Amino acid sequence: MRLVVQRSAFLAANLLATFVCTGWAAALDQPAAPAPPGDIPDKFEAPKTLYDFEKREVMIPMRDGVNLFTVIVIPKGAAHAPMILDRTPYSAVKFVTRAPSPHMALILPNAYGELAEAGYIIVAQDVRGKYKSEGNYIMNRPLTGTFNDSGVDHSTDAYDTIDWLVKHVPESNGKIATMGTSYDGFTVLMSLVNPHPALKAAVPFNPMVDTWVGDDWFHNGAFRQTYADYIYMQTKEKKSDDNPWTPPRYDAYETWLAAGSAGALGASLGMDQLPFWQRLMSHPAYDAYWQSQAVDKILARQPLTVPTLYVHSQWDQEDIYGAPAAYAATEVNDTRNDMNFLVIGPWRHGGGNVDGSSLGPIKFDGDTGRWFRRNVLLPFLDAHLKDDGAKAEIAPVTAFETGVNQWRRYERWPQSCIEGCPYTSRKLYLEANSKLSFAAPSSQPVGFDEYVSDPQKPVTYRPRPIRPTYADDSTWRRWLVDDQRFAGDRSDVLVYTSDVLSAPVRIAGQPIAHLFAATSGTDSDWVVKLIDV
Repeated sequence: MRLVVQRSAFLAANLLATFVCTGWAAALDQPAAPAPPGDIPDKFEAPKTLYDFEKREVMIPMRDGVNLFTVIVIPKGAAHAPMILDRTPYSAVKFVTRAPSPHMALILPNAYGELAEAGYIIVAQDVRGKYKSEGNYIMNRPLTGTFNDSGVDHSTDAYDTIDWLVKHVPESNGKIATMGTSYDGFTVLMSLVNPHPALKAAVPFNPMVDTWVGDDWFHNGAFRQTYADYIYMQTKEKKSDDNPWTPPRYDAYETWLAAGSAGALGASLGMDQLPFWQRLMSHPAYDAYWQSQAVDKILARQPLTVPTLYVHSQWDQEDIYGAPAAYAATEVNDTRNDMNFLVIGPWRHGGGNVDGSSLGPIKFDGDTGRWFRRNVLLPFLDAHLKDDGAKAEIAPVTAFETGVNQWRRYERWPQSCIEGCPYTSRKLYLEANSKLSFAAPSSQPVGFDEYVSDPQKPVTYRPRPIRPTYADDSTWRRWLVDDQRFAGDRSDVLVYTSDVLSAPVRIAGQPIAHLFAATSGTDSDWVVKLIDV
């Protein structure tokens, strides 16, 4: 019995082993069970029922076959709506994604959001060679001619874009305005050269006009070193926000001083590989290269066929020359004084687009930016672009007088100049003992003041530390209203002060300095500041 049991147990174990092995082999022959589905779908699209707009992304063909990336924001239910076109090197995608929201007023920059709510279709386009657009990027691409033999420029690109939009956006009424700030303002002015018939208005905010005389790169030949970081970011790659330049020192003043020159710093950063930097280094004088690109001179030769609203900022830290210069150059062609308009607001560069209640320590009477957009910009655009737009009752010149916190309406600008203006400019004279006077000096021999300027200790243009332009703690945007005592206390800066004013003084034009000076050096740059103490 015992033997049988043991044998039975052995047989049972063998049978079990055979069963298990056979079952295992059978399992290997079966297809694997599918993995359970994940919780993240391959593609997800949020319902658009709560959105008050439709967004389209298109590639618009240019005459040379290059396609430009364009984003179109259309208010829901729009019909016979006018369009606003902004051509930018700063990313059309970023332009329409200011904030994640189903409301167009929040995804767009302030001024454009307000216009969208007023029934405008907003179009943002990457200029050729930047971000998602095809082609080669050239900084401030010259018009076709001596310095551009490609046959295309910002004028032709604007024309081709407008032509496509009026044919392919059925919600529009076929009327377009170009609008933009700074570089985008420059592209607005380029759209006025041989303009498309559908271009009914233009609004350049603080445009780049002559970058040697008074905008951006130079100020009458004095190279603005702080722009090296912008040039580096803008021309190193297609996406200019992906490669910020971080100076090796916290204070940019020390960075430049250690480098010794703009060329030396550029070489240390590899900027001598950048074609635009090479052109800057090759054209330090106001030669044919710069003169041929002066947009005010270009526009003066064009017939004035598109109503244009120039927007200027009194404290524009970047392009303080451009808007008034372009306005003055084209105003002579406005024979009826009803095509050319100028707005002068108490803003920094681009300040007319945003809240204008203050600038640095200066507070104004309410939001001057919103007042301008509601009372000047919108009526101007409505009058020229909407099918039923009423005539805009705006003055040829609208200027904010900061001393009394009031907007003024003028027929022309400037109000004050040496001759030919409603008011004649008054003269200020330098006197001995650091005095400043409205009275002309006597006939006695004219004296002089002198100082020692040490190139190893150059005068800064704003208080140190000078942080890079795009640093979070940079004072770049408001430096024109900085307290100036940081410079006035230096021994290599001459300061002349008037007596306490006995009556208000209003500046309604461009101050001009007639400076008689000599230097023992090879060259010098003089900066003259007129300051309200």
